[in-house]
Amino acid sequence: MTTTSAPPTGKNISTPEFVAMTAYLMALNALAIDVMLPAMSEIGRALNAPTENDAQLIVVIYMLGFGTSQLLWGPITDRFGRKGVLNLVLIGYVLASLGCTLAHNFETLLIWRFVLGVAAGGTRVIAVSVVRDLYVGRGMARIMSLVMTVFMVVPILAPLIGQTVLNVFHIWQSTFGILAIGGAIMLVWSHFRMPETRPPEKRTSIAPKAIFEAYATVFKTRLALGYMLASGVIFGALFAFISSSEQIFNDIFQTPETFVFWFAGIAAAMSVANFTNSRIVEKFGQRVISHAAMIGFTFFSVVLLIVTHVFGPNLYVFMFFFALVFMNFGFMGPNFNSMAMEPLGRIAGTASALLGFASTTMAASIGGFIARQYDGTLIPVLMGYVGLGVVSLIIVFVTEKGKLFGHGQDEAAE
Repeated sequence: MTTTSAPPTGKNISTPEFVAMTAYLMALNALAIDVMLPAMSEIGRALNAPTENDAQLIVVIYMLGFGTSQLLWGPITDRFGRKGVLNLVLIGYVLASLGCTLAHNFETLLIWRFVLGVAAGGTRVIAVSVVRDLYVGRGMARIMSLVMTVFMVVPILAPLIGQTVLNVFHIWQSTFGILAIGGAIMLVWSHFRMPETRPPEKRTSIAPKAIFEAYATVFKTRLALGYMLASGVIFGALFAFISSSEQIFNDIFQTPETFVFWFAGIAAAMSVANFTNSRIVEKFGQRVISHAAMIGFTFFSVVLLIVTHVFGPNLYVFMFFFALVFMNFGFMGPNFNSMAMEPLGRIAGTASALLGFASTTMAASIGGFIARQYDGTLIPVLMGYVGLGVVSLIIVFVTEKGKLFGHGQDEAAE
């Protein structure tokens, strides 16, 4: 089931523009993480971070704000609609980005990064909610795959943009200025073009009892709970890589000058997977594709771990297998998301919030823990990947009652 591409408000917005706008909205999160990756070590030194690994907190603290805030934004956007809340969070995004540029010590920067994460949490909730307002089931998986395809251009380009800005302005604060500009552009675009997909008659109460009941519904819905947990576990792999990527390429492979291009290669592999998923998901279904991808993710992680342990690190071997690992990762995200959201259309904002909170907070915590085990070798990170693959398989196996690759009937959308 899909709706017409013309939203309920009658705005004349095409499906390509809707996909691009939703992707940009989600990409503000990726931009806030990736644009400053080339500057992480410099920021840590400039602001006297206690240890080199503490610079990873610039990402981890942001993700904690991003994850926890979604519990707030979900009920708010279900009650007051999508568009007005979106304007609010985008203004917050711009102001927090500017706040980061004014930080004079590491602790103050982390505070502003947390606030930035809180604002970005609203953009994620609203992006997923507007898609669920208009699409369901495999149609939602297709749209989300297209959104993720466009979205993944940001991780490809953001580190390069960050490096270019650093080369031009020679100060780390310039990377946060890019975030303010990006947020301002989205604010203007969405204000004039984003439709209101949550009309007044569909809005829900913001009373504590109603919010509690909505969250309880998510926990009582087997598919939603299972794929929410699986998303939280497997997305830990992404945050582990993001947090430790600069150290991996700079310290192990000695490629600081070309770091942004290697990073872009991994992001490109995920983008290819997202686009491919958008072309095949309506034919094969979310379960077949995502379950096969979980097995592929785990298998290639094991192979890379064994090869690295036996032969030592090699940049080209690492990139080949790591790209395969993340191509499989790219087939999981949009499908897990659509299966979790499918039966929860009536409370899409709240459901999106809880899904985002659980998956992001879990992922940030798990990924941050794995990244902090970095000891100058690839082994801790790769062992973490194997563990994440195995655990996600177990969760999905239990969720699906032992029937992987099932073609079961989709749950009716509410």
